Amino acid sequence: MGNRVAGKVALVTGAARGQGRADALRLAEEGADVIVVDVCAPLPSVAYDSATPADLAETVSLIEKTGRRVIDGIADIRDLDALRGIVDDAAGQLGRLDIVVANAGICVPKPWDKISPQIFADTISTNVTGTWNTVMVSAPHLVRAGGGSIILISSAAGIKVQPFMVPYTTSKFAVRGMAKAFAAELGRHNIRVNSVHPTGVSTPMGSGGMQAEIMAAIEGDQRLGVMFMNMMPVDITQPEDVADTVLFLASDESKFVTAHELAPDAGVTEF
Repeated sequence: MGNRVAGKVALVTGAARGQGRADALRLAEEGADVIVVDVCAPLPSVAYDSATPADLAETVSLIEKTGRRVIDGIADIRDLDALRGIVDDAAGQLGRLDIVVANAGICVPKPWDKISPQIFADTISTNVTGTWNTVMVSAPHLVRAGGGSIILISSAAGIKVQPFMVPYTTSKFAVRGMAKAFAAELGRHNIRVNSVHPTGVSTPMGSGGMQAEIMAAIEGDQRLGVMFMNMMPVDITQPEDVADTVLFLASDESKFVTAHELAPDAGVTEF
């Protein structure tokens, strides 16, 4: 444990498990108090299991073991008012907000002609509108704190197109652009905004039914399967690997880094 974000307060969405949990725990290990939010309910359109209240409770327990304060809340990031209520209350209890990790999102892989209007709408409302909501309810707290860091979790699919993921790719390119647009306007408040673009990560989102969907889609057009290949000799990364990038962007080590995309992607976007 260290102190790279000591004395700061962080918000992490989608924190009940997987990438969000790893980010929240890493920040706590480095001295931050943490607000953790998750929907803890069935996610729309997805083929993988959704997080539960028990998952969020486990995240809280792990953070408490670091000795840091933690406040949890259950909300759908698409619900602006519910999300604002949780963030305002938690930031009031903890005294401030300095770091925002907009991690929550969904992915529904299918060939283009198997995507329904509902799948497209669910993906955009969660990944784009939900991310916008997260920034909108948290940025005023960072302004009052005199600055901070906002980190939007995008994907390798937000830098290089990935096949069989039209809605997801669309949403993650949007998140990348959103980070740059917010960075331009929030810079005068000493708020930095950046996006993170991982390759495949070993989380519940990337397991089970989702992998089956991708493999079935590749069978229909095997030429495109190579687009998922990492340049480095790794098939998949771990949530902790991405959390290291998140910590860097949250810390003062990146104090002049804004409007950028950082890609712990094993080279997949260059291959």
